Amino acid sequence: MEKHKESMMMSLGYNPEWSEGSVKPPIFQTSTFGFKTAEEGKRFFEIAYGKSQLGPDEQMGLIYSRLNNPNMQILEERLAVLEGSEDAAAFESGMSAISTAMLAYLKPNDVLLISDQVYGGTHHFVHHFLKDIGVEVVVLSAIDDVDTIMTQLKEKNCVERVRMIYTETPANPTGKLIDLALLEQLKSTLNEHTAQPVISAVDNTYLGPIWQNPIELGTDLVCYSATKFLNGHSDVIAGAVMGSKEHIAPVKGLRTFLGGMIAPYTAWLLTRSLETLHVRMDYQTKNAAQIAKFLEGHEKVTRVYFPGLPSMGTRQNAIYNNQCKAPGAMISFVVQGDEEGAFRFLNALKLVKLAVSLGSNESLAQHPFSMTHANVPDDEKLSTGVALGLVRLSVGIEHVEDLIDDLSRALEQV
Repeated sequence: MEKHKESMMMSLGYNPEWSEGSVKPPIFQTSTFGFKTAEEGKRFFEIAYGKSQLGPDEQMGLIYSRLNNPNMQILEERLAVLEGSEDAAAFESGMSAISTAMLAYLKPNDVLLISDQVYGGTHHFVHHFLKDIGVEVVVLSAIDDVDTIMTQLKEKNCVERVRMIYTETPANPTGKLIDLALLEQLKSTLNEHTAQPVISAVDNTYLGPIWQNPIELGTDLVCYSATKFLNGHSDVIAGAVMGSKEHIAPVKGLRTFLGGMIAPYTAWLLTRSLETLHVRMDYQTKNAAQIAKFLEGHEKVTRVYFPGLPSMGTRQNAIYNNQCKAPGAMISFVVQGDEEGAFRFLNALKLVKLAVSLGSNESLAQHPFSMTHANVPDDEKLSTGVALGLVRLSVGIEHVEDLIDDLSRALEQV
């Protein structure tokens, strides 16, 4: 019987006999690796640079930590198992993962289709750097009907040049869900008109890989800020991209030359964190569900965004039921009094930390309008639900009664 993913996180990709019987993989803090013979070194480089393919009984050897390292390889093997993908690429940050994945496929005059609500760093990279190098960016404000989207693209005369569809679901910070099955229909329709295959990519940081699996719905690349839930301890900056070997190969190839690969110690820390991923995310999700219910009933809160709530609407809940296994641990809510009300609330918190980032053991709260999404134009924020009174809450593993007490006292100040 094949082991469950939780069990595989304890030992996959590592044998204690390789390292003096050490139960946990040691940190391979080295830049380079010795070859047994010059012929072996030549062979490894032939494979590394694509001049030759591995034979049926061959294994790729270690060369240099910019290309491969045991800690990185163990981590990537476990990430792929979690995601249900063939391969994974680990990076030094989430933005390194996202930007490298985009640059691996997008060239000047290509078109990138992107959903209207993404992380602030992604928004800046797309709307400034990519546009500056000649990539045309088309924002999809509504993703509900393939025919409507195709009509919009034809009006812009860009159908043949579409190269990538990039979405974030649930979206940061409102938790808006994108129908991934519909996006795959859009990709299939576009592929009838484009010279090169269209690549679909999804930022799965909020729910993945436990509560949502885009790979199962046909997505080509799944991106993560591994700093968040995958690590869960606010002590690592890291990123990851998962997909088929075919789709990951260009990403890894570009990573080699941009130098964004994950460092041995960072990979070791992230590998440690994956061992408790299921336990942490399950506990955080249970806490969040109770807190969302509390917030919905509070007189100082005018709107709560949390996947699966009836108030999210019929369409959103239909998507949730189709592609999500649980709502996760991210809640956004609007308090009375716009920015002043939000700041009064945030300044009154004691147990919950006032800080950006998310997915960690400790609960974190911040003001998206002025913090994580500060660079997004104000009219764009307001049109996508990022209100002046919006607070984003990442629920941790503290006792839920203590969290609700802290939130309740802080709301009294609004």
